[in-house]
Amino acid sequence: MTLRYSCLVLDHDDTAVDSTSVIHHPAHVEVMKQLRPNDIPVNLETWFRKNFDPGIMDFLKTELQFDEDEITLEYKIWRDYTESIIPEFYPGFLEALREYRERGGLVAVVSHSECDIIGKHYETATNGNLFIPDVVFGWTTDESKRKPHPYPVQQILQKFNLNAEDVLVVDDLKPGVEMARSAGVPVAAAGWSHQIDEIRDFMKENCDYFFEQVEDFSQCILN
Repeated sequence: MTLRYSCLVLDHDDTAVDSTSVIHHPAHVEVMKQLRPNDIPVNLETWFRKNFDPGIMDFLKTELQFDEDEITLEYKIWRDYTESIIPEFYPGFLEALREYRERGGLVAVVSHSECDIIGKHYETATNGNLFIPDVVFGWTTDESKRKPHPYPVQQILQKFNLNAEDVLVVDDLKPGVEMARSAGVPVAAAGWSHQIDEIRDFMKENCDYFFEQVEDFSQCILN
């Protein structure tokens, strides 16, 4: 059976794995405890909103006014959390990817998490029966090479000799949508990750697909 899209470009956090509530937001709470002990950290829902817009680095540098030393400590705390806590993949997500690959599909990951952490999540979840993405673009300090810039998608198109219509980006937040639109490729929303109306409304309006459940995603990619 011919696949509708020959390559998936997947976000990782809160698209593939349920990680913000167990890793990224708790790490931020610890950062605030150490760097801004007199301030109340944003709650989980607001943390999602800040990741959505203006983006986490803008939030840290502009709104919280972290200096470079504080950014360095923030990164260390965040890295400690990402190394020590393994999030769960959403039920059915890996099963869909396995069948998709068996039918000849390519799986790429473009994320603001780091490459080794993403690989560790896949390796742990598959219990040695490895499912490794074909290529991973993770966090980099070079802003021009990470979401929302189109560089990762452009590199994927070039690496695998793909046309824009061959690729589907799947993400839960605005940076992934902006990356896809800049690269001229279709984009779908992972609607299963949170229930924040303003984010969901934006994703519904600006994505080619809005998947309420992982099952909807599976049905689309497997045609």
